[in-house]
Amino acid sequence: MTAAQADLLIDRPEVTDGAALWRLAKDSGTLDLNSSYSYLLWCRDFAGTSAVARGAGGGPVGFVTGYIRPERPRTLLVWQVAVDAAHRGRGIAAALLDGLTARLGAERGITRVETTITPDNTASERLFTSYAARHGASVTREVLFDAGLFPDGPHEPEVLYRIGPLTPHPSH
Repeated sequence: MTAAQADLLIDRPEVTDGAALWRLAKDSGTLDLNSSYSYLLWCRDFAGTSAVARGAGGGPVGFVTGYIRPERPRTLLVWQVAVDAAHRGRGIAAALLDGLTARLGAERGITRVETTITPDNTASERLFTSYAARHGASVTREVLFDAGLFPDGPHEPEVLYRIGPLTPHPSH
C-alpha cells in the first residue's frame, strides 16, 4: 500500500453507498451510467463481490462492482471500476481490484477475472493488463458484444478480457 492509499479503507459497499457509486460512475466520463436504482440493488445484492475505497470521511472515493459468473463459479466478472477525479493516479483502482480478488480468492476460490473494455478505454486496458502481470496471469481478448448489438445509438464493441489463472500476489 502506498502512502496515498494509507488513509483509505477497502470495504464492502452498503446500500447507503449506492448514491455515491452512481455519482462516481456519472462523473467518470467513461462508464456507461446505469440507473441510480441499479447501484442501490448492486450494493444490496452484490456487496460480497464488490468493493469500495473509503476516504477519510468514510464516504466512497472509488469502487469496483462485480459478480461471480453462475456457470463459472471461480470467475469474477468485473462490471465497473471508478475512482473520484480528485483521487486518481494514486493506485486506488489497482488496490481495489487486488483487495477484492484476494478476498474472493480466499472466500470463494476464484482463479479467473473477466471484464469488458471498449477499444478507446486505455486506462482500463492498462489497469487490467497490469493486474494480470502482478498476478502472473495470461490475458486473452475477444469481442464479446459487437457495436451493432447495442440498440441505444453508437457504442463501441465490448472486448472481453479473460485473465487467469491467478497466482497469489506476494503481499497477500
